Parts: sequence; C-alpha cells; structure tokens
Amino acid sequence: MSTAAPRPVGQDHLWSVDEHLEDILATVRPLEPIELQLPDAQGCVLVEDVTVAVSLPPFDNSSMDGYAVRVADVAGASEEFPAALEVVGDVAAGQAADLLYVGPGQAARIMTGAPLPNGAETVVPVEWTDGGLGEGPVSGMRARSLAPEQASGHVRVYRPAEARAHVRAKGSDVQAGDRALEAGTVLGPPQIGLLAAIGRGTVRVRPRPRVVVLSTGSELVQPGEELGAGQIYDSNSFALTAAARDAGAIAYRVGAVADDAETLRSTIEDQLVRADLLVTTGGVSVGAYDVVKEALSHVGDEDEAGSGIDFRKLAMQPGKPQGFGSIGPDHTPLLALPGNPVSSYVSFELFVRPAIRTLMGLEDVHRPTTRARLAADKAISSPKGRRQFLRATFADGTVRPVGGAGSHLVAALAHADALIVVPEDVESVAPGTDVEVVLLG
Repeated sequence: MSTAAPRPVGQDHLWSVDEHLEDILATVRPLEPIELQLPDAQGCVLVEDVTVAVSLPPFDNSSMDGYAVRVADVAGASEEFPAALEVVGDVAAGQAADLLYVGPGQAARIMTGAPLPNGAETVVPVEWTDGGLGEGPVSGMRARSLAPEQASGHVRVYRPAEARAHVRAKGSDVQAGDRALEAGTVLGPPQIGLLAAIGRGTVRVRPRPRVVVLSTGSELVQPGEELGAGQIYDSNSFALTAAARDAGAIAYRVGAVADDAETLRSTIEDQLVRADLLVTTGGVSVGAYDVVKEALSHVGDEDEAGSGIDFRKLAMQPGKPQGFGSIGPDHTPLLALPGNPVSSYVSFELFVRPAIRTLMGLEDVHRPTTRARLAADKAISSPKGRRQFLRATFADGTVRPVGGAGSHLVAALAHADALIVVPEDVESVAPGTDVEVVLLG
C-alpha cells in the first residue's frame, strides 16, 4: 500500500508544510482496482473508460401519452374540423414495436416510453384529442382501451403534428460505441444511473479507502456521558471521521484510547485488518503523556523492514507536531495528528485528505484555492518562519477571519468555510491585502 520515501535526517530538522505533504504523497499509493456491482461502486473512481454497448434509447419511443399517427392524416386538423382516425390498438412500454402497423387513416394509442409502431411518423398528445370518447378534448389517457360499447374505436385529433414530434429518437442520448464515462470519473448517482441504463451491471474501480480514526487521551469522554473533573468530550474522532467520509472514504471511528502505550499499540494492531489508512489524534507533542509517540516511535522496525512512524516538527501554525509512516505487514500508512481540535482539523485538510484522495486514484487531491481580499478590523500577525492557517469565511471575493488564533477554539471552526494562508516570510497582513485562501466547502 505504501513505499518508503527519502526523508530529511536529523531529529531537529524543521519540516516545511510542503516537505511533509510531499513525503506523504510520495509514499501513499492508489488502491488496487477491483470489479464491483453498481450499488457498491458509488463514490469509487473508474479505472477505465466505459463504452456504450447499446444505444440509449435503444429504439424510437414516445415522450408522451397519446396517439401514434401519420403526419398527412392530421395535417390541417382543428377543433372545428378534427381528423377522425381508426384506432387499431395499444402500444405499451415494454411491448414489441412490430406488433402493430399504423396505416393511412389509422392511429395507435401509445404510452410514454413505448416504441413507435411501424408506419407511424409522429405522436399526438392525448390532450389534443377526444381520447376516443367523442366528447371533445380530454385531459388524460384512460388506463386501458375502452370496450366497443363504450367508444367508437375512433379518435378525433384537434391539432396537427410535425414529423417526429414527441418522439425520442434511437441513440439520441448516447449511441453504441460512444464513450459514456472516462477513467478517473467519481461515480455519483447520475453516473451509476447511466451505467445501469447502458446495461452495465459491474464496473472496474478503485475501492473507497477504509480509514480508521482513533483519538487518544485519558481525559476524553464520549458525548452523552457524564463529565468528571478535568475531563472533556471527545470531539476530534467525530470531526475527523466525518471529514474522512466527506473526502470519499469509508471511515470507522474508534472510541478514545487512554494514555497507555501498550493499550494504544494493541488497539492499532487490532484495527489493521480493516484499514487502508490509520489516523490518530493527540499524543504527538513533547509532553510526559504523549502516548502516540511512546507507542509508535519504534513499532514494526524490528519485524517489518521499512515500517515505523517518524515524528517531526513542522513550520506551521496550528499543527506543529506531526507523525507519519507505516505500520504492520502491509505497511499501512498512518498519520498522527495533534490533539487540539483546530490543529487536528487543519492537519487533516492539509495532509490526510490528500492521502485519502490519492488512495482513491484521483489526480486532483487538494482542496481548491483562490485569492481574496482580507476583511479585518486590524492587521493579522503571524509568527516568523511559520506558515499560518487561519479559519475564515469566504464570500464574493472577500475573506474574513473567524475566532482567534488559539488551536483549541473549536466553536469558531464550525462557522468557517475557508482557511487564510499566511506565508512563512510574512509577519503581518493588513486589511485589504490580497491573500491566498483554501476553500473547505
């Protein structure tokens, strides 16, 4: 699933955001293609072009409930001088087109989607006729042909129709041999519908990656439970699991793991069976209880050549402490994110989301970016040598910060739909300045 990439050496090396991301994307590889049934292929990425085997629609058919007729027989028809035609039968959807023949002076009742019978040249909507009742224009078609004692077996047509009116031509949507979908297409509901319409029951795709999210910390309590002294609710695992699903993954959330290295290591190893990517949050700084570093700094090194997690410092704010590497016999990628809510979410957007999109086999793995005018009450300060990412709202070419710079301010994050990017060599950004913006929604 992953291959080792060259990494800068030295424990004190300060990684740039770009270096860390390049290391991740050079290591993570797209998942192997598989053949899936259509219902299971939603959200997956096609690995080959799909060619149309059968034209769509496969035959000329009616787009209206009405009567299939010859053009000459209804030319000049009006309410004062209707065209009177003999009704020779019904054509329903799913019925063979050659069961009826419409000759001069004749008509066939036809339902929406039914094949155009031989001899017919156009379709007259039922609202333009008396419906075979002899009582003037009707508003709709009866469920079945009327018995002889209820109708004359004739229909009066009150308006003319041009050739091929209300007829969907064979192949007017797509024709046999056309390319229906290109390799690299993400299969959403319309694409699944098209595949079904052209007769494809299965399709070759890269599967949606399975992402396991674990949060760490003995202080974490599950939402809905009672908070004790010094405890907080576990929000990171919920936010990151939702973010993984939003990125296209099948995501699994694991309840918060206490600050015990052996328990965490065992939990991660148990999750490998269902993971294409592991994401942890918390325990990657330099504190005495940074359990992720303790548990994973050397995991797998002895038994699995090339595996192991590298913990590093990045020149960014928020999100300075990060971890990346692989674990287990399949070298499953693992990204270790900080525990502060804003730090973990920003880190996910910058590093985990591109990794998920790479596993899917997508070419464009990044959030879109744009330039916008900074709207703020005062200048924004930024630490020298750090690339800062500030939560913001974006609209009409203007971006406005929300909340403060603190990495614990999760309430402001819920109102942000963008990140303002302040480069490493900029320490102050004045209102009205043109800035780079990452669009989150």
